[in-house]
Amino acid sequence: MHYIRAARTAQHRAVRALAVRGLAHPLTHLLLAAAATAAAQAWDAGHRVTELHPVRTDRLQDSYLIHLRAKKGTP
Repeated sequence: MHYIRAARTAQHRAVRALAVRGLAHPLTHLLLAAAATAAAQAWDAGHRVTELHPVRTDRLQDSYLIHLRAKKGTP
């Protein structure tokens, strides 16, 4: 399986377990460890973090605008 696809799949499974079972559940711990391992394997294979977590320019722009408004004191 492709390293990035494996890392994304492991991450999604871990997030679902976290949402359903909570952080203290042993299955969540196991899936988080699997996600970390898959991400490390993708990194070792030469993949960049941005391939796993693409930059969302819309969110960055929104965050920046909120930051500017807060700095100016406008809502």
